[in-house]
Amino acid sequence: MSAAPEQKAAPPKWLPYLLDYGPLLLFFAVNWWFGSKADPTRGPIFGTGVFMIAILAALAVSKWKLGKISPMMWVSAILVVGFGALTLWFRDPKFIQIKPTLVYLLFAAILFGGLLRGKALLQYLLEFAFDGVDQAGWTKLSRNWAIFFLVMAGFNEIIRHEEWFSFDTWLSLKVAFIPLFFIFNMTQIPMLLRHGMKLGDNDQSGKDQPG
Repeated sequence: MSAAPEQKAAPPKWLPYLLDYGPLLLFFAVNWWFGSKADPTRGPIFGTGVFMIAILAALAVSKWKLGKISPMMWVSAILVVGFGALTLWFRDPKFIQIKPTLVYLLFAAILFGGLLRGKALLQYLLEFAFDGVDQAGWTKLSRNWAIFFLVMAGFNEIIRHEEWFSFDTWLSLKVAFIPLFFIFNMTQIPMLLRHGMKLGDNDQSGKDQPG
């Protein structure tokens, strides 16, 4: 009798977050470590090189451990490598600063484009996470995220202008974007609950009650 094949262990829950934000945090750390007042471009140049390597490594680990690469990670990696190459070639950190604006505008355009065609595209990505949400809820969620991405693009354009903020200030505020996404996501929960989203605890408690 042949032995049953071993089941592959599930990846840790923190891994997707590390893959999404780890390269950016490395960029921040390397920029700080190699920063120089005598040469303001030194930190960003070193940071960009590490950023490019880290995000390519994140793609490989995501495919290996998670079995897939999210569309957001693909887009981010392409833009990081593309604008990172321009940053290194011209030794100008402005190119890597433009990348977030283009990412946010692209996602906003995709979501608005779906809504114009009558499709709430976030439903295809988050349907299993937000079980029970009706069509009106998905439409509102896609619209709200599209608007949020536009706001974030505008915010990045404001803080990347060196006449107002230094590169280090831009980078510090860019890292601060991370909790903003989490906070905005939490603000959508009440709306989703009004549109039928089921909570796991409620479902489980209903199953545990005697018939």
